[in-house]
Formats: sequence, structure tokens, C-alpha cells
Amino acid sequence: MNDRGITGKIIWLTIFGIAMAYVESAVVVYLRAIFYPKGFIFPLKMMTDYKIKVEVFREVATIVMLLTVAHLAGRKFQERFASLLLTFGVWDIFYYVWLKVLLNWPATLFDWDILFLIPLPWIGPVIAPVSISIIMIISGILIARLSDKGKAFRPTLVTFLLALAGTLLVLYSFMYDTGATLNGQMPEPYRYELLIIGNVLFVVSFVISYLKHVKPEAGSWQI
Repeated sequence: MNDRGITGKIIWLTIFGIAMAYVESAVVVYLRAIFYPKGFIFPLKMMTDYKIKVEVFREVATIVMLLTVAHLAGRKFQERFASLLLTFGVWDIFYYVWLKVLLNWPATLFDWDILFLIPLPWIGPVIAPVSISIIMIISGILIARLSDKGKAFRPTLVTFLLALAGTLLVLYSFMYDTGATLNGQMPEPYRYELLIIGNVLFVVSFVISYLKHVKPEAGSWQI
């Protein structure tokens, strides 16, 4: 990557993700004090005035910030992609860590949350984004180390389709009952099986692609 070394870059991206997560969680502390003074529980009271637009564009700005940092952190697409996975995962996990520190919430990883608002509200238990973020962090670090060794990470069509299928399943698990949230109703039970299958597809897709690039060269000793 660059002269600072891959380890230093990973540390600084992690620090950025942790700090950005605090800013995000601080905003949520204020929002909950205004809209949910009696506690953040479903069914939710949705924002209906200009504040919802402010919140949507805040989320857009958050994604732009993550993309910008990832772009600056690498010279090639692979390095930038690895940086994005790492920073996004750290940010998402520490968002909940800071909420636990500031609000003593969530009580468990199975508490429900509004995960995202674009294009429709994403709802689901905290364990869902946390589990995905863990996969993103590990994947980002491993891809970054491949780049540092001058090796390319190129998923095949099959592994790309596996990852795409996993993404669609997870997104469906978040948005299949957003109508209930929009109408102030209790959502249907979360489809954990979709999350599990989606995560398995992510892991299988990554492992197949990664191992293809770490196999020892012909004629070398294998341990």
C-alpha cells in the first residue's frame, strides 16, 4: 500500500470508524430524547415533517464520508474497497457500543432498531448489522493484507453471484415488513433464517475467492 505500512493504516481507519460512530450515536441520543422520551420501543413514532428529510440526508452524508476516507486510504480499487469494508464495519459495531455507553441500550443483541432509511426503513435486531459488520471487518483486513503483498483479490462470477444472493436475502429480511413501521404498527417477527443464510453465502463467497489467491505456488513446500 504505502510507506506507513498496512498495520498503521488499519489502526488509523479503525480509529476513524470508532470516532465517527460516536458522532452518529450522539445524534441518536438527541433524537431519542426528542421523539422517544419514554423509551425506544416498537411500534415507533415516525418523524413526519422536514426532520425526516434531514435524517435521510444525514445518512447520505455518512456514506459519502466513509467512501471519501476509503478513497483517500488506497491507490487502487482493491485497497479502497478493503478500507471501506473495514471502516464501515468498525463504525457500525461501535455505533452500538457507544449507544450502550451513553443510553445503556440495547439491552441485548436481539433488541430491534431502525438500521437505515434509504430507500425505505430497514428494521431488524441489533445482532443483524453486528454480525454483518464482523464479516466486513475480517474481509477488509484480509483483502488489505493481500494488497500489501501485491496480490489481487478478484472474485469469480460464481462467488460474485453468491455474495449478491446473500445481499438480497439480508436486505429482504430488513425491508419485507417496513409498511408496519411506516404505519406505526408492530412489525412481523424477524426472519433470522434469511440473515443466517445470507451471512453463510457472504462467508462462502469470500473464502472461495480468498483461498484462490493464497494457495502456495507450484513446487513450494506445504505445511
